[in-house]
Amino acid sequence: MPSRALSKIRLFFRQQLRRLESLLFILKGLLSERHFIYLSCVLVAISTSLAVIVLKAFAHNVFLLATYVNGYLKLPYINSILPVVGILLTVLVIKKVLDNKIEKGSSRILYAVAKKGGIMPRAQMYAQIITSSLTVGLGGSAGLESPITITGAAFGSNFAQKYKLSQKDRILLLACGVAAGIGAAFNAPIAGVLFAIEVVLTDVTITAFIPIIISAATGALISTVLLNEEVLLSFKQQQVFDYHNIPYYIILGILAGFVSLYHARTFQKIEAHFARLKISGYRKALYGAIPLALLIFLLPTLFGEGYESIKTLSNSNAGVLLENTLLESLKDNGWVVLLFVGITMMLKAFATGLTLSAGGNGGNFAPSLFVGSYLGYFVGKFLSLVGVDNVPIGNFTIVGMAGILSGLFHAPLTAIFLIGEITGGYNLMVPLMIVSSISFAVSKQFEKHSMDVKHLAAKGQVFTTDKDKNILSGIDILAVVETELLTLKPTQRTEDLIGLLSTTHQSIFAVTDEKNRLLGIIDFDKNRHIVFNTFQIKYTTLAEMMADPKEVVSLEDSMEMIMEKFEAAHFDHLPVLKDNKYYGFISKAKVLEAYRAKLKEMIIE
Repeated sequence: MPSRALSKIRLFFRQQLRRLESLLFILKGLLSERHFIYLSCVLVAISTSLAVIVLKAFAHNVFLLATYVNGYLKLPYINSILPVVGILLTVLVIKKVLDNKIEKGSSRILYAVAKKGGIMPRAQMYAQIITSSLTVGLGGSAGLESPITITGAAFGSNFAQKYKLSQKDRILLLACGVAAGIGAAFNAPIAGVLFAIEVVLTDVTITAFIPIIISAATGALISTVLLNEEVLLSFKQQQVFDYHNIPYYIILGILAGFVSLYHARTFQKIEAHFARLKISGYRKALYGAIPLALLIFLLPTLFGEGYESIKTLSNSNAGVLLENTLLESLKDNGWVVLLFVGITMMLKAFATGLTLSAGGNGGNFAPSLFVGSYLGYFVGKFLSLVGVDNVPIGNFTIVGMAGILSGLFHAPLTAIFLIGEITGGYNLMVPLMIVSSISFAVSKQFEKHSMDVKHLAAKGQVFTTDKDKNILSGIDILAVVETELLTLKPTQRTEDLIGLLSTTHQSIFAVTDEKNRLLGIIDFDKNRHIVFNTFQIKYTTLAEMMADPKEVVSLEDSMEMIMEKFEAAHFDHLPVLKDNKYYGFISKAKVLEAYRAKLKEMIIE
C-alpha cells in the first residue's frame, strides 16, 4: 500500500512538471527573448534558493543536536563521530548512487564556462545537495557555498538546455544560479551579483547585469521569508569605525594576505598527498576521517561550517568556545583563549583538506570566513592583551573575514560587500576596503590565480582577465584538428607519395607504424627539389624524405600552449597525438580562423 501511494505521488508530480514545462514552452513563443530570460532567471533563482534552504536548515539542526548531546557528555564525542559517518556515507552515495561521477569544487563552473559553453551535467542539480548535506551537515569541516553555487549553476545550465537557449544565454543563466545561491545563503544579493561577475564571468556586458540582479534579489528574498535568521551568518554590528585604528587594520590586511597563502598551499598539499595514495573508497575515507575526528575532538569549533563560533567571536565572548573541551577550566584566561583561537585558525586548512580529500564534498568559502574571523579576533585580542586601549575586537573579527575571502578567491569586491551586507550596514566600509585590498595585493603578489582557478589556469581551462587567453581557451581543439588526412607507412615507396600529391590537396603527411605511432612527417614544400626531379625521386626513400617534428601537440595541451609550440617550431602544421598515437594535424591558419570567429561573436554580443 505505501509503495502504491508513493507511485501515485510521483506520477502526480511528473504530470504537474510536464504541464509547467508545456506552459514555459508556450511562454517562450509568446514572450520576447529578453523577457523570457527575465522569467527564466526568476525560476532558476527559486529552484536554487529552495536547495539552499534544505542544505542550510539540515546543517544547522545537526549542529544544534550535536551541541545538545555534548552538553550532557561534557566532551565533544558526537562531534568527532558524526563527521566520520558523514564522509563514509558520502563515499557510499557517490559510489552506489552517482556511479562515481561527481564534479567537486566551484572550479567546475569555471571549466564549464570556458570549455563547455556553459553546459553542466544534469546530475549536478541533485548530486551536490545530497553529498554536501551528508558531509558538511554531519560535521565535515568544509562549507556549503561551493555545492550551492554548483547546484545553482547546474539549474541555470540545464534550464537553458531544456528550452534550447543560445550559448550566451546558457552561460548567463548559469551565472544567475550562482548569484541566487550566494544571495540566498547569506541574504546578501549585492554579494551574489558581484561573486557571479567577479569569479564566474570575467567578461560581462551591461545587459547581463539585470538578470543576475533579479536572480540574486529573488534568492535573498526567498531566503529571508523561509529561512530562520539563526541559520544565516548575520551580525548586528554596533561598534563604529575609529580612524585611529587604521594602522592595526593595515597589519590585519597584511597578515590576512599571508594567512590566505598558507591556507591555500596547505590545502593543496593535502590534496596532492591524497591524490598520490594507492588506496581508495572507504579505506581512503577512513584514512582522512579518523585524523579529522581527532582534530574536532581537540578543537570542537572545527565541526561543520563553524558559523556559530564566528558569531561568538564577534561578540568578544571567545571563552564560550572552550566549553565542553579539555581546556574548559581555563576559559577565563585570555592568553589561553588566544592560543586556542590561533591554533584553531592554523589547523582549519588541515581539517578542510582532510574532509574533502577523504571523499567528502564541500568548499572553501565558509572556511575562508572561519579563518578570517579567527585571525581578526586573534589580532584584536592580542592588541588588547598587550595594553592597546579601546580595540574593537568585534570589528576586527568581522573585517578579518573579508581579508581571507579576498586573499583566497581574489574577489575583493565580493568580500567587501558580503561582509557589509551580513553586518546589516556599511559602518565598516573603510576598514573592509583597507583589509580586503591589502590582502588581495599580498596574495596576488605570490599567487597569480586564486586557489580555485590556479590548476585550471595552468591548463588553459578557465577564463582569466586576459581577453586574448580567454578567446584562445574558448577554442575547442577537436574542432580545429584535421583527422581525415592520409598517412604513409615506412614500407611504402616514393611513387605512393607522388600518387597522393597528385590526387589530393594534402601537402603534409604523417608516417606511422603498424600501431599508428608517429615516426615522422613528410612536408611537400621541403621536398619539392626531390619530387620534381625524376632521378632523385627514383633513388630516394620515404625515410630520407621524412623529418622529425620540431614540436608535437597533445589533446590535453591548452590552446595557449599550442600557439607557443607553433612559434617555437616556426612551422604552420603540427602533428597531434592522442594516447601517444598519431591523431591528426593542427594548422595555425585554422586556429587563427577560429580565433577570429570567437572574437566576432564577442563583438556581436
